Amino acid sequence: MSRKSHLPARTRLGVFTAGLLTAGTAMTVPGHTADAPAPAPAMGAFLGSGPEGVRRMAEMEKWLGGTELRVGHTYLPGGTWPDIEGQPSFLKDWAEWRRAKADRLFVLNVPMLERNEEHLDDLEVRAELQAGARGTYDQHFRALAERLVTLGVPDTVIVLGWEMNGITYSHRCGPDPAAWKGYWTRIVTAMRSVPGAGFRFDFTPSRGPDAIPWTSCYPGDDVVDIIGMDSYDQPPGQTFDDQVNGPYGLRKQVDFATEHKKPVSYPEWGLFRNGDNAEYMRRMIQWIDEQRPVYHTITDYCPHGVWQCTENPASSEVFRSMLGARTEPVLEHQPTDCGPLDLGDWIESWLGREICVPVLDWRLPSH
Repeated sequence: MSRKSHLPARTRLGVFTAGLLTAGTAMTVPGHTADAPAPAPAMGAFLGSGPEGVRRMAEMEKWLGGTELRVGHTYLPGGTWPDIEGQPSFLKDWAEWRRAKADRLFVLNVPMLERNEEHLDDLEVRAELQAGARGTYDQHFRALAERLVTLGVPDTVIVLGWEMNGITYSHRCGPDPAAWKGYWTRIVTAMRSVPGAGFRFDFTPSRGPDAIPWTSCYPGDDVVDIIGMDSYDQPPGQTFDDQVNGPYGLRKQVDFATEHKKPVSYPEWGLFRNGDNAEYMRRMIQWIDEQRPVYHTITDYCPHGVWQCTENPASSEVFRSMLGARTEPVLEHQPTDCGPLDLGDWIESWLGREICVPVLDWRLPSH
């Protein structure tokens, strides 16, 4: 998924409320037996890359009726190596949030190369990947690991080189898969070598075949802890069933993870080219609950989101009804004068009621 320079990089939200959804077959997760269900998946929403993302988590908890947000998620900028080393001023607020409660999870997307969104050509990318595989950039990742340990977040989940099967980023795999896998291994080895480090590394392609099958980029079980997938409501796959069963889709991710004895995650998901799609929202939440990922994060800005984006009212209602702490969610400052919103008989039948839209201005608080 392309990250426009003016858009923040993402965060993650809290935890499924017990009993809201019927759990499916649980995957085996390290530390749990095959007969015991994995923990309920922690959920998240990208709400801003810096301190504003931390602040908005509390506001979204309120919107969800008190559902606790257990996961903080942000993205390191990939313009220069000092960015990738993780400026303490950038990481400080996230680290403080994580340390405040023992059951919280901090997830950090880490670019593998500088100039990561400058559309370098394949020849230059290949040369950079080969240099990385030789160890040229090891010191930058050791510096990042040292900073995370110093900040008190040595158990951070590192989403390294995300969406490597596409063409958006300089850290893409396609120009030289062998060098990409060797470079990933060098980075993981360098970061694990720092005293006190306890990082988990999340291998996260985008759904579908994209520019190269993501299985061709998998670097090996010894250097991967979680197998993720970024999956938006867009082609390939018009329906949710297509997104599950299509080539290199959601089913392939789960089967691949099971084969490699790894848990799954969904670092990025949300609406996109198919618009406000309540069916997608319902099915994706059910899929997540069935698969029991380590965590999941909806991308919460337009056109993807459900809280900061007011363009998706039907999907927002589904998200809040299924994941919020209230069974009958209400607007934060809902006025008494409102009129029904016609979303169609099938949506209202599924929701079990009409949706009331205030006559006066009912926009969410500005951020």
